[in-house]
Amino acid sequence: MSSPSWTQILKSVLASAFGVQSAKNRQQDFENSASVLPYLVVGVFFVALFVFGLVFLVNWLVK
Repeated sequence: MSSPSWTQILKSVLASAFGVQSAKNRQQDFENSASVLPYLVVGVFFVALFVFGLVFLVNWLVK
């Protein structure tokens, strides 16, 4: 069992965040990864960037 690369984790998190993750890729994520921690770290980072990006966009549009 080889652990997934950071680019594979990033692609998986982005696909699942936008709801386009295929069942095959999701199954591979669960089979190939020994830990959920890398997915959580990338997921939390992505959500934080997304929220801050939306806040910045709204503030920019309101001014």
